[in-house]
Amino acid sequence: MTVTYRTALGAAQTYRDAARAALADRLAARRIDDEQRAAHGFAWVATSVAALEALADWHELNGSANPVDALVVRLGFAETLAQLCGGLPMGQNELFRPADLGLGEAAKVLAAATADLIEADHAATRAELAALLAAGQWPSESFHDAELDTIRDQFRKFTDAEILPHAHKWHLANALIPDATVQAMADLGTFGVCIPEEFGGLGLDKLVMCVVTEELSRGWIGAGSLGTRSEIAGELIVLGGTAEQKAHWLPRIASGEVLPTAVFTEPDTGSDLGSLQTRARLVGDQWVIDGAKTWITHAARSDLMTLLCRTLPDERGYAGLSMLLVPKPRGTEATPFPADGMSGSEIEVLGYRGMREYALQFDAMTAPEDALLGGEQGQGFKQLMRTFEGARIQTAARAVGVARRALELALDYALGRKQFGKAIVNFPRVADKLAMSLVDFVLSRELTYAAARAKDTGKRCDIEAGMAKLIAARTAWANADAALQVHGGNGYALEYEISRVLCDARILNIFEGAAEIQAQVIARGLVAARN
Repeated sequence: MTVTYRTALGAAQTYRDAARAALADRLAARRIDDEQRAAHGFAWVATSVAALEALADWHELNGSANPVDALVVRLGFAETLAQLCGGLPMGQNELFRPADLGLGEAAKVLAAATADLIEADHAATRAELAALLAAGQWPSESFHDAELDTIRDQFRKFTDAEILPHAHKWHLANALIPDATVQAMADLGTFGVCIPEEFGGLGLDKLVMCVVTEELSRGWIGAGSLGTRSEIAGELIVLGGTAEQKAHWLPRIASGEVLPTAVFTEPDTGSDLGSLQTRARLVGDQWVIDGAKTWITHAARSDLMTLLCRTLPDERGYAGLSMLLVPKPRGTEATPFPADGMSGSEIEVLGYRGMREYALQFDAMTAPEDALLGGEQGQGFKQLMRTFEGARIQTAARAVGVARRALELALDYALGRKQFGKAIVNFPRVADKLAMSLVDFVLSRELTYAAARAKDTGKRCDIEAGMAKLIAARTAWANADAALQVHGGNGYALEYEISRVLCDARILNIFEGAAEIQAQVIARGLVAARN
């Protein structure tokens, strides 16, 4: 790492601090919801600087042996710094500009301090990077840890052999991931990565979870997301379950015998979980459940529902919520919901298939008395909040896998497609898309790994998790969109895999907390904000 980049990073950090101070001044007298644009813009500034920090650390760790790395860092710094000074994309038609927080002078200082990077002509750099990609060279990805590198290699080989050859066919048929594939994933330990060894899991950390999720999602987001249900349920039970609940459920989840589903969202609540209305009341030795849930992934083929509901009706908001571990019979194609008191209808979706989405109705469905997580009512929201960090980091890892697959498809097509007597990879606008897709992929990957490492220290990391999801989801969509553009009209045809990847990428900016929610979390966490 040269002093130029470290100096540039210091200047970017100073700019971020100025943005934080400016936002704090505004929020001293106004609510954060009244200053959403400024607050969310600051969140994007802070996230962009965090991504540069992760990029710098990655480059220092790997040295200068790989020529791709140096080009990625040069372009990553140049483009991110230019966006900080000129306009950060928060959405397709939403740019945060320095003037939105009164940062005009601070932006001029940043631009002057980093002019050698921002003002340079990087056309040759992008062309060189695209040429190296075309020659089969990729940026460094070793963790310099034999176990981690072996796990990545193992899951990459599995994805190449068992997921990629079939994923598009499964998607087009709206088929569930085959049981044989689910079992093969279970045999690899997919569903017990972070479950303690004493309960049959692998007892590994969130960084390993990221690697596993990334590689499976590169094959198909459905495969990477299948493990999310087990991750959420496992963490809920590990952190909040009774000894009996841990002993009963965790080994079954880790082995893949039990496939869980998360049952949280309701038709009129979205992210406003404090307004949940599904209720459960204790009648004798059973919980009786009534209400409606929606956007429930893998609901039919699951065996266990982690169900957030209201058990204390006299308590307002979050205080009345409890988490139930509700066992259910696994459904079939003919009878998706065989349980008494439970019905459901499929929500047809553009992408993110393989598990299917459902709207559920509960009409006096029952669960045993010991289904109450931790044996204590009113703790459901707190218990769920403790899993949000891991779930959002895992979602970022899914986005990283999707982003890489989009780039792989774009590169493969650009190498094989001939126009005007040469492969289109040789045209500058195509090469630019490939180069910048690679840069964004590395930035997102390294920020996601940084969030996982923070989580593995045991500290609270909702900000790091939010940042990782925020930037990785944007990258997945941008890379998929660019890859489809490289395909031209063929990309719009269902027979081409990129059409699926584009649809899959779009959901990443929405679930596990939309981009706007992540920005709110980041801004509120970094600045003392009024509600």
